[in-house]
Amino acid sequence: MIKAIMFDLDGTLVPLKDDEFIKAYFSLLCKKLMPVGYDKDLLIKTVMEGDKLMRLNDGKQTNEVVFWNHFAEVYGDEKRADERIFHEFYLNEFKQIQVVAGQNDKAREVIDFCKSKGLKLIVATSPVFPVEAMVARLGFVGLKEDEFDYITSYETCSYSKPNPKFFEEILAKNGLSADEVLYFGNSEKDDGIPATAVGIKSFMVGNQIIVDENNPNKFKHYDFDEIIDIIDENTK
Repeated sequence: MIKAIMFDLDGTLVPLKDDEFIKAYFSLLCKKLMPVGYDKDLLIKTVMEGDKLMRLNDGKQTNEVVFWNHFAEVYGDEKRADERIFHEFYLNEFKQIQVVAGQNDKAREVIDFCKSKGLKLIVATSPVFPVEAMVARLGFVGLKEDEFDYITSYETCSYSKPNPKFFEEILAKNGLSADEVLYFGNSEKDDGIPATAVGIKSFMVGNQIIVDENNPNKFKHYDFDEIIDIIDENTK
């Protein structure tokens, strides 16, 4: 019996392409931090390295700890105090990234439908940012934090995509088994393959699907408009 629906964020609920997001993100972040003494090139390098380390995390620490340990290795322990500036950034300037995000008028309809079915709602996006960044991106399509039962973030997760343990961790934290969940994503490599590997029935949806040419088991692709029908069919 299906009890929960999981959604990827960028490229799925939110029409946001990785290259456009990264360009806008670093432009805004550098604008925020350069006036307080950060060199642009070193900052970008450090954040990118931290991102990579979080994606390779082995589960012994949260992604937040992994990132800030690396940040402190580069800048010194005293710079850990600047975490507050980062949080200010995600609460404020980060929201300007909406200008490069597309609209998804169907997101509201899908979430409301899930709620009408009594299904738990989970955002399963790569947890390499604090929760404020996840909430901001949900806001790009008119969704709010309190509409979801669980949102992955670097504070609470110890793995990341495409590690299948990322999905196992979500299941464990929410008291779910794999056969009780449907997952909607847009990347075969980061979403479909690892989620399917742990037994979660997964669907590639939207107009920003990223195909993994090395995957011999091709996923069927669906329009975002088909999500409600998919959920309805699987929850009868």
